[in-house]
Amino acid sequence: MEVTIRKQQSTEVVPLSLLLLADPNEQLINSYLTRGTCIVAEYKEELVGVMVLLETRPATLEIVNIAVVERWQSNGIGSQLIRYAIQQAKLQHLNTVEIGTGNSSIQQLALYQKLGFRMTSIDHNFFVRNYNEAIFENGIPCVDMIRLSITL
Repeated sequence: MEVTIRKQQSTEVVPLSLLLLADPNEQLINSYLTRGTCIVAEYKEELVGVMVLLETRPATLEIVNIAVVERWQSNGIGSQLIRYAIQQAKLQHLNTVEIGTGNSSIQQLALYQKLGFRMTSIDHNFFVRNYNEAIFENGIPCVDMIRLSITL
């Protein structure tokens, strides 16, 4: 399923409810939205996915949030968004694309590795430090941030 991927226009409403699927901390979302670029994926003019890209260090682009509307998941939209991020990093002559996810995000970890990302580090207790309520995925407590990157 091919989607249209584009930068969100400044006149458009940020799809906060969709971003909250990937990150339940609205304060953190607002923080990186002000510094990053919001990218939307559409299928026949319907919003089906979103991601936020942020240059975090010299020559490095980080995908700080990526989410696909639940009923559209498992249709390759997440892969297309990530490939778009990699393409944008190459166009900007950046060397690395990074992404982080919870230790309990089994499907996401598999997807990122299938797309060529390698695990680089673990931010122990990230979700304990930054979120007021416990997060569970796949019956597993989400405690640590697994950091992955791909070198371009």
